[in-house]
Amino acid sequence: MKNRHTPVRYIWQLPDWPTFTWDSAQLIEPLSNLNRLHGLLMGKMSLIGFENQSQTQLSALTEDLLNSSAIEGIVLNAQSVRSSIARHLGLESDGTLREDHYVEGLVNVMMDALTDNKAPLSEERLFGWHSALFPYGRSGGLIITVADWRKGEEPMQVVSGAFGHEKIHYQAPPSEIVPIEMEKFFEWCNSENHSPFIKAAIAHLWFITIHPFDDGNGRIGRTITDMFLSRLDGGGRYYSMSAQINREKSRYYSILEETQKGTLDITPWLLWFFSCLKGAINRTLIITERAVEKTRYWEKHRLTEVNERQRKIINRLWDGFDGKLTTSKWAKICHCSQDTALRDINDLIAKNMLNDSGEKGRATNYILT
Repeated sequence: MKNRHTPVRYIWQLPDWPTFTWDSAQLIEPLSNLNRLHGLLMGKMSLIGFENQSQTQLSALTEDLLNSSAIEGIVLNAQSVRSSIARHLGLESDGTLREDHYVEGLVNVMMDALTDNKAPLSEERLFGWHSALFPYGRSGGLIITVADWRKGEEPMQVVSGAFGHEKIHYQAPPSEIVPIEMEKFFEWCNSENHSPFIKAAIAHLWFITIHPFDDGNGRIGRTITDMFLSRLDGGGRYYSMSAQINREKSRYYSILEETQKGTLDITPWLLWFFSCLKGAINRTLIITERAVEKTRYWEKHRLTEVNERQRKIINRLWDGFDGKLTTSKWAKICHCSQDTALRDINDLIAKNMLNDSGEKGRATNYILT
């Protein structure tokens, strides 16, 4: 029976650290599935046209940044994030831009990682990202070291639980060896020639394990992950790994802890990472299939005359309408009378673009053909 006072040994304390190993045979099928799904996604993106591609990318990047911050308990203004990303992508915003210099800094970090994804990782580059995360030199109410590796003799620990009953989930390498550890990390990132899926998974684990900053390690670790994954995407990014990690947050923390307290055989970590990534891509595939259907719908009705109110509502129905479409909702959204709304609806039914759902009375509502 293990003595409860026996100190825990972490992977960075193992003699062969950081020589990670894995069972390639176990990875063949999940990697094959990932390559197939990713190819399917990129194929579908080619069918939906530039405008829909851009909107899909805008939504994915917005979701990614919001969720990467949410994992750390930071709530960003969604409209500020979306407006800032839209501007970086050269897209029109909806006219409700909210200036937020902090959000702008986060978006700059994201865009640097994605658009310059083959540029080497370096101390200078990561320090620039860190400065953007903490422009005022504080995390919460605490002053932290910004744009430099963490300092001091106090151990960097990941802890949960109430005061006096804390549980230590992980303890990072001492701060004095962080510069050496990061040199090894940079050398591997800038030279090893693995599949981007494997490289993203290992880089994420390795960076989080070193935990080189006072704060912001999770967000920068996920940014590095996105940088490697974006090398597959041909300049676009249509899914959010951070959003999927947030959905699987409990398992993410547990597999991370198990791996950091385990051996240098990281097969279980890689399998979980690939499964999480599969979930992210599948989620976008479902959304993209809807976009493909929308494109086909408008192609079918390209010669059909519709007014601006009709076009607006039909696009809303394709993009995700809240509840059921009734004449009163139509009138409210389009700022018109219910008589006008009903005329618009009947016209679309006659043109085979809209159908009565079949529910009668006050429940009468309409659906896409």
